[in-house]
Amino acid sequence: SFKMATMVRLKKDVPPIVDECYERKNEAEAARANEFRAIVRIQAWFRGQRVRAYIRHLHKCAGFIQARWRGYLGRIYYRICVQNSVFIMKMNHYNAMATKVQKIWRGYYTRKYISNYYSRKRYLEGLQVKNEIVRNELEEYAEQQEMIEQRKREMAEKKLKDDHAAKTHYLVSTEVIPGIYNSPFLPYPSEKEYLLRSTRPRSHKIVEPKEPEFDATSKSYSLPKHKPLPPIGPKPQGPFRDAAEVQAQRYKPFQPSLRVATNYLSVEEAREAMKAEEWVNRINDNTFQPFSRRDRDYEPLLHTTSQFGHLPYGTNYFREEKIDKHVVQQSFQSVVAPIPILEKLNDTYSQGQV
Repeated sequence: SFKMATMVRLKKDVPPIVDECYERKNEAEAARANEFRAIVRIQAWFRGQRVRAYIRHLHKCAGFIQARWRGYLGRIYYRICVQNSVFIMKMNHYNAMATKVQKIWRGYYTRKYISNYYSRKRYLEGLQVKNEIVRNELEEYAEQQEMIEQRKREMAEKKLKDDHAAKTHYLVSTEVIPGIYNSPFLPYPSEKEYLLRSTRPRSHKIVEPKEPEFDATSKSYSLPKHKPLPPIGPKPQGPFRDAAEVQAQRYKPFQPSLRVATNYLSVEEAREAMKAEEWVNRINDNTFQPFSRRDRDYEPLLHTTSQFGHLPYGTNYFREEKIDKHVVQQSFQSVVAPIPILEKLNDTYSQGQV
């Protein structure tokens, strides 16, 4: 307010020309701030454009340098990859050639020294001949054993018959009384009669009497007395062996049993070793089949080839009826009545009925 009052007072005192210059000065002062801001903005925009152009130039130069450097590193890495690939390709080729050479050599060595076809063929032919010889010998041995067993059975039966005939020798016929096996109504005696005649009867043991002994004290004869029996009391106790022998037995060295001395898995290890040996010594991979095996034709069962089907015996039930597959719709009837056997149990009949 003081400033405005001063300006009004000065305006009243100054002439019109001075007043016009003062107004223009005031307008320039008023527009100074706007002009300053515009100049600052123009300078900022220009400097920004120049700095951004310079930064773009730096970025372009940096990208060019990085592209050159990365290209150089990429070419070095590519050369290393190519060298590794060529080395791996050569090694694979050399390994394949070495494997082929080894395969050819091992095949030649195996065919010539390990599994010779002609030697194996001769071995199998000899084995077949040996097999025939062994089979013939086994058949002869089986026949001999069969004859021996048959002879033993015959001897046992003959001994049993002789023992029975010796027991029943009293049934043999005499000149006065014919036996039960020598009927007067038959033209000749039975076989049992001849067996009784050819067998000696059993002899009874005869106890020989002991001679009496003369006793001088009583001046008489008396039968000899038996020896007295040993006492029934407890067994006598005492050191029956030497003390040194007992001491040696007490401190004898440890003798483990077969179960302790052997390994716990010895059976499994022996089985694995036997399997490995069989696998090494085998001739071919086919399962062994004896040449004496015969191929027999399959004979189909009756209930599986019938046109009426078969019963699922034991799966569903034990009896099944299919009416639609019957030849005749009517059921079968028994011609003969059942025989009541159990009705006659424990019944008594007269001699005439029997």
